[in-house]
Amino acid sequence: MANAAGRTSVWLDGKARRGGRGGQPSGLDRERITAATVRLLDAEGLARFSMRRLAAELNVTAMSVYWYVDTKDDLLELALDAVYGELPPPDPAAPQEWRGGLRELARAYRSLLVRHPWLSPLVGTYLNIGPNALAFSRAVQQTVRRTGLPAARLTGAISAVMQFVYGFGTIEGHFGARVAAAGMTHDEYHRHAVSTASQDPGAAAMIEESADITAARGGDTPQEMWERDFTFGLDLLVAGIEAMVERRD
Repeated sequence: MANAAGRTSVWLDGKARRGGRGGQPSGLDRERITAATVRLLDAEGLARFSMRRLAAELNVTAMSVYWYVDTKDDLLELALDAVYGELPPPDPAAPQEWRGGLRELARAYRSLLVRHPWLSPLVGTYLNIGPNALAFSRAVQQTVRRTGLPAARLTGAISAVMQFVYGFGTIEGHFGARVAAAGMTHDEYHRHAVSTASQDPGAAAMIEESADITAARGGDTPQEMWERDFTFGLDLLVAGIEAMVERRD
């Protein structure tokens, strides 16, 4: 989804704080419109979202929505920051040990991406300078600062962890969306996918070559397999940060 030419952010020029223009329709406000946008995106996905569809959800005309936002991009950017508000704020009374703090932030972000599969493409579309997104970014930065890495290495560590989480959560979230669209359980869809892939000779050979890895991983539910892989991947990254702190170069 490309931004309109010259567009910057709804959070600039006071647009996000504007409560609507004079003479706006009664019964609506920006918070209600944003909440409805999130519900609609969760239910139908980003590709089907439109201002007309949102207006129907709110039982108003599309022009009524435009009293509160200038463009669809503005509304999507507001929805993006709204769901970042679901992330739990750091507890200032909690111990300052960075490993547990980083794991907690990573797990919260992964869960957010899985709950809202439409989130990941928007993260790469907008500036993400809304208050909730900035609060999360600040929490991540403050946690990684406590690792003891030199300042020149902090952004690399943040990128390694958060881009891993972003990629993992995006794929897991899209898998869940496909499961829901197919009307199957996670187990049923997983079995169906493996069975379908096995019909292709190349894919079947790959599945056969990976049989020992699959067996070692454990043949539990897809959710349990996701959890094990995520935990180990995050452990690798934490161990890597620890090793780089010890190197001190």
